[in-house]
Amino acid sequence: MSTVPLARLEEIIDASGVAPRIETLLPIGVRHRQLQVRTLLAGMLLTLADHRPAHLTRVRDALTALPPEDQARLGVTEDWKAGPHQLTYRQTERTFGLVTDVLAKDHPDGLPSAALAAICDDLLEASIPQEHKHASTALAVDWTDVETFSRPPPRGTRDCADPEAWWGHRSGGGPGQDSELFFGYYASAGTMMPEERRPAVPELARRMTVSSCHADPARALVPVLTAMPASGIPLGDILADSGYAHRDADAWAIPLRLAGAQLVQDLHPSDRGPRGTHEGAIIANGNLYCPATPRPLLGLGPLARDATVEETAAHDTQAAELARYKLGKITSDDADGHHRVMCPAVMSKIRCPLRPGSMTLTRDRPEILTPPGHPPACCDQQTITVPPEVAAKTRQKHDYPSRAHRRSYARRTGAERTFSTAKDPASNNITHGWTRLMGLAPLMLWLACLLTVRNQRILTAWDARQHHNAHRAAAGLPPRTRRRRRKTLATLAATTAPP
Repeated sequence: MSTVPLARLEEIIDASGVAPRIETLLPIGVRHRQLQVRTLLAGMLLTLADHRPAHLTRVRDALTALPPEDQARLGVTEDWKAGPHQLTYRQTERTFGLVTDVLAKDHPDGLPSAALAAICDDLLEASIPQEHKHASTALAVDWTDVETFSRPPPRGTRDCADPEAWWGHRSGGGPGQDSELFFGYYASAGTMMPEERRPAVPELARRMTVSSCHADPARALVPVLTAMPASGIPLGDILADSGYAHRDADAWAIPLRLAGAQLVQDLHPSDRGPRGTHEGAIIANGNLYCPATPRPLLGLGPLARDATVEETAAHDTQAAELARYKLGKITSDDADGHHRVMCPAVMSKIRCPLRPGSMTLTRDRPEILTPPGHPPACCDQQTITVPPEVAAKTRQKHDYPSRAHRRSYARRTGAERTFSTAKDPASNNITHGWTRLMGLAPLMLWLACLLTVRNQRILTAWDARQHHNAHRAAAGLPPRTRRRRRKTLATLAATTAPP
């Protein structure tokens, strides 16, 4: 039994408008085609909503299991000359093959065609109810592995049943195994997350794409995200791990900033700390700092996951101290990406002999004891201009690795939850054999349908939780919170110690 009503799935298909657009692309055959695109998409969604694998035989089974009146309405059963005729597997395979052929590229290169990308975008967008479309502009992004059903090609060749697939890396499954090879594709998704200091929102997948493993998944996702403002969906915070942040600036950070996004991301270890100077100011972690900034502060790294309360407080104190030495931004970016920053002593954040007015500040501020003998431009001038190429890759919304950044970046785990639900063995487990269709177009269309169904499950759970919280509020009880179940070795040792 489907966990999502057929009526709701049909509403999504009709709201997206993808069915008639695909129909206009299909060739006009001599014989009447019984299975229409709208019915095919409904069968695919029903199959996934029933936790079935993405097999075309399952699509036919889902359609032929509908009540007789629905079968007649959707064209699953038609009156032929010899009497009523029910949809066959060959007809299901035929329509699906026509759809994927017109949505695939004439010369496949491991990236989706514009038509396929637009179809998947519209289908996902239609799965989000109107009351949630403007709830948040923040997106958590991530990619995951999706194996192809094809066997890998022999060593040194590309001869296989799925020529668009290629070798990629994923997290290792064995003890101490950092990564392992797989043969297939990368699936990327952007999941809605709450904005900072705003109420929670349902974690709905809003955009997705699929690319071959020989293509960079970060570069493949950028055009999907940057096209959202043209569709009336502004970009807000983009939450990404170091796999995205470590890409070249023109591959990730720059196009997203041009589209209006603000980056909140983890920095790769090779991008942390001092990375050159500009007008004498030290470039570190995406910001400009006073030349006299203590080196230990510039080398401050992110807080460890198992840090104690005392370690967290000490780390936040150091991060706040480092912020005092930062050159403050006093203008927004102009049309060319330039902005101006001001000396921290002029902004009354530190005491510096080169700025006599700052020496009258109270001594609770840091003091520069040995200023540069030959002051650079950042010390000689009150403000300096920062061109867009300075810290283009590492610049982001919050100072790294401050407390504000840590709290904001914690929202990124929503992207991991998106793929964990897609790989849940209790539902649609997208591991090897989940679909036996090969090629990027069939796989991406199935994955778009899967995330569409997943969004409906998330909405059902969200509505139930909101109703439960409202019931508790009416009874004078606080909302139920989740308990933190992470335990440390110290905790276990304390609880299991003999008396």
